[in-house]
Amino acid sequence: MAFGLMLVLEGALPLLAPRAWRQTFQRMIELKDGQLRFVGLASMAGGMLLLFVLR
Repeated sequence: MAFGLMLVLEGALPLLAPRAWRQTFQRMIELKDGQLRFVGLASMAGGMLLLFVLR
């Protein structure tokens, strides 16, 4: 169920704002490895916090 919800949320931005989605990925490609890892870590931490708060 969680995976399905993630796919719905991930698909919303390309559906509603494809130009913004494309620009975001262009900026992500330009990040250095350390910066990209930090974005991944912050995303994981935010997701864990959200799971903890909503349980």
